[in-house]
Amino acid sequence: MFRNLTIFAILLALLVVVLGAYVRLSDAGLGCPDWPGCYGNLILDESSAGLEHAANNFERPVEASKAWKEMIHRYFASTLGLVILILTFMAWRKPELGQRALTTSLSLLVMFQGALGMWTVTMLVKPAIVISHLLGGLATLSLLLLLLLRIRNRRLLSASKTSCAKKLASVALIVLVAQIALGGWTSTNYAALACPEFPTCYGDSWNPDLDYKEGFVLWRELGVDYEFGVLSNEARAAIHWSHRIGALITTIALVWLSVMLVRLRAIKESVMLFGLLAGQVILGILNVLLSLPLHVAVAHNAIAAMLLLSLVYVNFRLNKES
Repeated sequence: MFRNLTIFAILLALLVVVLGAYVRLSDAGLGCPDWPGCYGNLILDESSAGLEHAANNFERPVEASKAWKEMIHRYFASTLGLVILILTFMAWRKPELGQRALTTSLSLLVMFQGALGMWTVTMLVKPAIVISHLLGGLATLSLLLLLLLRIRNRRLLSASKTSCAKKLASVALIVLVAQIALGGWTSTNYAALACPEFPTCYGDSWNPDLDYKEGFVLWRELGVDYEFGVLSNEARAAIHWSHRIGALITTIALVWLSVMLVRLRAIKESVMLFGLLAGQVILGILNVLLSLPLHVAVAHNAIAAMLLLSLVYVNFRLNKES
């Protein structure tokens, strides 16, 4: 039961991450201007009385489609938090599982995620808060997979045969997390289309006018509405260009790791990693060429999460003896 509940939690966490991306990319992050409810209710009230209440008590007008997107995301996230708390309770009730520390860490993390979700709204989608919320969601997803792997206790090969692969897998994981953070920073600063051409940024230029200093200010003033972004075109282009360079570095690292896994006869793991990487690169290019269609952008976020899971899986199996 503990294992099955963990699998359910992983699937639910992946759904929450994808829904979060969908909410952000469809500009519904402030669909509900309050927290945890929506215009003062836990379920959006679209009656005439409810709309009048919203108009009298909130400056932001009701956009029902955006509000429902935000609330559905909150409902699933709250369910995930409840499932993680149940897992923690079960782990403490059964010490033989040996998962007290990990499940407790997950519970604390998901509580902090709730706070970040609140601050995302109250601080008007401040980029530093939004990117922290994204990385917290991916950390939750990764720790849930780690919990499942520790229960199943499956390994890949003996450590004596995989020393180089272990180091490369660790580096690849760090590189991927950095690239995901860059992608989140690109999205939350509305810089996904700052370079409208591919592979160059503007026309034939490989050296566009970029403002890295302004683009990577991590903490800005409070009380500013950051919806739709506040940066100059040069600052947004600097963020976007950095994400492209990061994509190139990430691709090299993951292809190298895939080749090394083939040499270790870990064919399934290599194919999984390379297939996800190829899909992610294609989706990233399509985002630029097609001017960021919503379904492609959401898929790009989903594959990023799956790539992260695949690297957590590979690292776990490489770093333990069979």
